[in-house]
Amino acid sequence: MPEPSDTQFSHVKPGDTDYVSGGLRDFFLYRDLGVAAATNGKVIAHLVRANMAPEEGTGWHRHEADFQIVIMIKGWARFMYEDKETLVQAGDCVHQRPGIRHYLFDYSPDMEYLEIVSPADFKSVDVDPVCEVPAATPWKTAVAA
Repeated sequence: MPEPSDTQFSHVKPGDTDYVSGGLRDFFLYRDLGVAAATNGKVIAHLVRANMAPEEGTGWHRHEADFQIVIMIKGWARFMYEDKETLVQAGDCVHQRPGIRHYLFDYSPDMEYLEIVSPADFKSVDVDPVCEVPAATPWKTAVAA
């Protein structure tokens, strides 16, 4: 018989939680998927989507985390991982190894990704620039007729 778990069952449906501001980045919206509460902070899973056009991006940083993946659900994002530009498109999965220096500098207006990180209260730490970062693609605005 398996040992009792200190985690709980969780089932979050689309209408159960809203996209809200106040997450790690103010230009994104975050939708909590209930995993942090269910795992007592061992893991966080949330949906992240674009809220405003990229201006300066995230800046160079690294995360103090044991595990992190990003699964792009819609749209695309361009990252610098160390000195390598990486285009992440819908359907792609990225494992960000612990401590990797990176910079999300461009994304589409419809960008949405699932992020899973352990521990839930991971830290983001600014780091010195690794290399030059390409310019973001301006979002096209609708022109009134």
